[in-house]
Amino acid sequence: MDSRVSLLMDKAQNEIFSAQLLKRTSEDDSLKKTFNFPPETTFYNGVIEHSYYAIFNCAKAYLISKGIPLKSKQGQHQQVYFEFKKMVEKGLIEQDLLRVYEEVKTKAEVLLEILKKEKDKRNEFTYETLPQANQSPAEDSLNNALLFISHIKAFMR
Repeated sequence: MDSRVSLLMDKAQNEIFSAQLLKRTSEDDSLKKTFNFPPETTFYNGVIEHSYYAIFNCAKAYLISKGIPLKSKQGQHQQVYFEFKKMVEKGLIEQDLLRVYEEVKTKAEVLLEILKKEKDKRNEFTYETLPQANQSPAEDSLNNALLFISHIKAFMR
């Protein structure tokens, strides 16, 4: 396996581990106590972001393994998405994997947009309500990332 592909797959796996750690920490009061986090602290936004990057790195690895050149680092998220979509349209990748990529990408972009808008607006509602409200999307994102990576690994074998 190409060293770039191997590195990207390792990064994808690390992103999964990070997402799992953040999810577990969000749900385990003993871990929160160990790290002196307030009991209401959650990291569901991070779960969604790490899940997205797991999928992104995995998709990028797959494209590189197929000899598809990726241009500059800037704009690479869109490029990886569109190249991956082309492979689906050609029937080289299952349609369901594109749906998973789109869902998680959208969730990550929505969260990043929320963070951008809320950067200067630090009120109690944002801190106490928003993270907990992201529990369900975080679980979906993590499950989607695990599904995506398992399928891509099978394709690359």
